[in-house]
Order: sequence, then C-alpha cells, then structure tokens
Amino acid sequence: MNLSYFISKRISSVENIQKGAFSSIIHRIAIISIALGLAVMIVSFSILFGFQNTVKDKLYSFSAHLQITKFTLSHSLEEIPVATTNDFFLDYSDYNLIDYVQPFALKAGLIRTDDEILGVVLKGVGQDFDYSRFEPNMIEGEFIQFNSTSYSKDVVLSKNIANKLNIGVNDDIIVHFFQNPPRARKLTVKGIYETNLSEYFDDKVIIGDIDLIRRLNNWPDTLAGGFEVYLNNADDAKIVEEQLDNDLPLDLYVEKVSDKFIQVFEWLHLIRRQVNIFLGLILFVVCFNMISVILILIMERTQMIGMLKALGAESGLIRKIFNYTGMRIVAKGLLLGNSIAIGLCALQYYVKVIPLNPKDYYMSYVPISWDWDVIILLNVLTFLVVSVILAVPTIFITRIQPIKAIQFD
Repeated sequence: MNLSYFISKRISSVENIQKGAFSSIIHRIAIISIALGLAVMIVSFSILFGFQNTVKDKLYSFSAHLQITKFTLSHSLEEIPVATTNDFFLDYSDYNLIDYVQPFALKAGLIRTDDEILGVVLKGVGQDFDYSRFEPNMIEGEFIQFNSTSYSKDVVLSKNIANKLNIGVNDDIIVHFFQNPPRARKLTVKGIYETNLSEYFDDKVIIGDIDLIRRLNNWPDTLAGGFEVYLNNADDAKIVEEQLDNDLPLDLYVEKVSDKFIQVFEWLHLIRRQVNIFLGLILFVVCFNMISVILILIMERTQMIGMLKALGAESGLIRKIFNYTGMRIVAKGLLLGNSIAIGLCALQYYVKVIPLNPKDYYMSYVPISWDWDVIILLNVLTFLVVSVILAVPTIFITRIQPIKAIQFD
C-alpha cells in the first residue's frame, strides 16, 4: 500500500466530514480558484479561435486562400486577362494541397438611382463558382441564376449598399461601367449578402456574372481576370504559393489573401498575443494560490508532521502526502472548471446570448470554436504546472523539527 496516498486520502476524508473546519474552507477556495482559472482560459481560447475563424472564413469565402492574376505594376481595377485554357486551371490535381480553383473578374462602375449614386466594384463569377463557401454570407433572396445562352443580369448586393440606395430583392438597378465609351446595364437584384467586413467588401462589392464583364471588355469565353485558389488547409498557403511561383509562367502573380488583407491578419495575431499574456497571468495566480493553500495545510498539520517524523517517517514520504493532497485539489478543480467552461460555451454556441456590434467586431454575436485539442492541452498544462509548483511549499517540511512540531499549537 502507498502510505503517502493512504494518509492523504484519510486527511481529505476527515476534512469532508468537518466541513466547517478552516482547512475544509481552504480546500474549497483552492478548488474554486483552479476551476475559475481553467474556465476562464477555456472560454477565452474558445472565443479567440471562434473570432479568428469567423473573420478568416468571411475573407476566404469572398477571396479564397490564394489569387492568381497577371503581373502588373498598375493599381487600376482594369485587369489584364488570364487565359482559362491555362494548364494549371485545366488540371490542378497534381497539387494535393489545392481543393478547388475558380475564375473571377472585376469591373468598376457606378450604381445610379433616382436619389443616389454609389461607386461599386462588380465581381464576376461563373457557373463553376463554389457557392457552398459563400452561402453563409447570404441573408436574403438567392444567388445568381446563370444563363446558358447569354450572360445573367442577376446581381447580389451587400446589405450596406442596399440600405444606402434603398433597394431590395427583385428591384432593378442601372450600373454604369467605367470604360471608353462608357456603358450601362440594367440589372436585377437577386439577393443580399452581409459579411460585416464593410471596408473590404460590403461597402463596394457586388457579385454578378463573369460573362457580363467579358461582354463589356470584349473578351472571349477563354479569358478571365484571374483565378481564386481554395486550399484544403489555410495554413498551407505559403507552401502552395512557393510551388505555384516555381511552376506558373513568370507573368502570373500569386498572392496570399493573408498578404492582401494583412491589416486584418496582423490585428488577429495581436489579439492572440494579448490573450496568451492574459492567460499566463491567470495561470500564475492559480499557482500562487496553490502555494498559499499548501502552506496553510502544512501549518495546520504541523503536529501530524512532527508525529510522523518522530515515528521515523522521512521528509520525502511526508512531502508526498501533501503533493497527493494538492493533486486531488487540482483534479477536482479541473473537473469543476471544465463543467463551467463547456456549459458557458455551449450556452453561447446554441443560444447566442451575448451579442456584438457587427460594425466594430465584424459579427453580430460572440463566436465559439470547439477546439478539443486546445481544451485538453489547457487541462494537461494546468495540471502539470500546478503539480510542479506544489513541490515548492513542501520544501518547508524538511525544516520542521519533531519535538517543536509536536508542541506546536
């Protein structure tokens, strides 16, 4: 039988019976401290990852992970076309990290109504557009209905643009396109989207048929403004970018969306760093509390320590008693902390009780991401760090003299 574990278990049993005892109260404070610390860490990381994933998914749903366009020094929206007969577009199956490739084109213009004029960018997509990725952004109406014989006159507007121009689904709009000579087209609003990324999309981008842009630019069906590349894993963007830079013709430019919208990704990185610092402080406070708790328990059990030493117990055996006691407290705290954190996260995930201002946070409620690997890692990290810290206060046991300890009151 493990004597240290047996004595530790007996101590815990006695303290459970004597619920009004000071040591019992200290036990409960320690358990609650660990539980709250772990719960805060789990909830914080769940919100952080939920926030990061939501913002990134909105960006990727609109611009994919990589974009391939003709290399140019101009910043004009007028694009140099890329041939869709390109070997890469026709067969990208050799790239295991690439999931899907689709053509796109951009065209600047003005929407004119009786009361308002608004500058916009028409993003043209084809029948091979992966709508499943974009669908979460749709809030009203439906997506473009493509025409097999001619270009579709349907467009999808953002909620911001629709509100500014006071138009809705099934309304007609006149779009004037910048070119020589200028051209105008009467189009029908088929649906309304919202990403809340107003600065990048909602304030200026409308979605239409790529064949409309081809007709305006006098392009054949074999040309497009560029390609959007979706990956199986966004983290592989750098690897794929390097592969394509080596394989594609020199006149094609490969750009990561994380570089194109670098301000957003740097902002997300800054938030994560701040959260990591905050959670490190929480873990420090939990460890400090556990040191205080064990020291108090040692003070309360000084006579027991003296008696055990008088009977021949070594300091190592006595230290193990308090280590086991501390680990039992940690285990109970982890169990309670997981229950609190998962309960709160589930409540927000399913009920969405905490709203946000979408203009400031790019979303209308606090998002939750279930990353079980991180939750398990936080549990293991908390248990290991606190268990190691428990060795610090037990060092004082070696300095306790049996005679003085037995007489201690």
